[in-house]
Amino acid sequence: MSDHSTHFEASGGGLVLTNAILLYTNQAPRYLKPYGTSSVDTAAFASIHAVELGGDGRPTIAAGSPLTRAHLRRWSEALGRTAQPELLPEHVLVAHPDMLAWWVPGQVRPAHFALSDPPADLHALAGRTTLPVPYPPHFLIATRHGLGVYALPANERPSADTPVLHSPILNVFVDGRLCWGNIPKPRVLGIASIPAYESALFDSWSTHPNPGQDRTIRGKGGLVRLWDDLAARGATLFPVSRLKPFGAGTRAQGRSQRRPAVCAVTVGRLIARSRV
Repeated sequence: MSDHSTHFEASGGGLVLTNAILLYTNQAPRYLKPYGTSSVDTAAFASIHAVELGGDGRPTIAAGSPLTRAHLRRWSEALGRTAQPELLPEHVLVAHPDMLAWWVPGQVRPAHFALSDPPADLHALAGRTTLPVPYPPHFLIATRHGLGVYALPANERPSADTPVLHSPILNVFVDGRLCWGNIPKPRVLGIASIPAYESALFDSWSTHPNPGQDRTIRGKGGLVRLWDDLAARGATLFPVSRLKPFGAGTRAQGRSQRRPAVCAVTVGRLIARSRV
């Protein structure tokens, strides 16, 4: 209720209840999924109704009509006018009610390692430890479904055409999703939540590579030995050349036949995909 009250009060004074929208599906209420989840196989119908006030001031939903795209456009425009304007920081690429995209420059920062099954020949990460290591620049996309994490090839603000790479961070799945585990998730999707998202990514404990993650880098040794080498020699720059283009690490391995070329995944393509 606190979020509802905050948004209602921010909409301005003098608001009165005028319409109601009713949503129908072919499923019984007990089978409905939580708000925000996809249900593409469910037939749906919506109607819009005027709200009439009785003599005692109580609202009553009147007869309605099918909800149209024109209704949705009009109400979307009205809702957009109540959104609070924000000045975007330089590192923010997209700020949208359903998506936030920004980039993080490459830098040396403390990393937390507590490897569950470490190789025997590690030099710096054999035990639970926190050590400074260099991170490559990253591109992050937060949506209401989670956080997408991708590395960048250059330490500069990316454009729509900038290709993305697999992130070497151990808590990231090969499809780019952050593995949250027991990390608290930000409750609000907005610019003010960026520090919380970055803390979830950079300040959590790394325990092991996720399945298939060792295939997302070039060279021998895997991700754990790569991080161990960087920490042991006090490196200040991450070897970005060892990161494969995003998607390359998830393709079938060990096949000798020539496969067709795959278009590079870019910042612009990821942003467009996240709007779906």
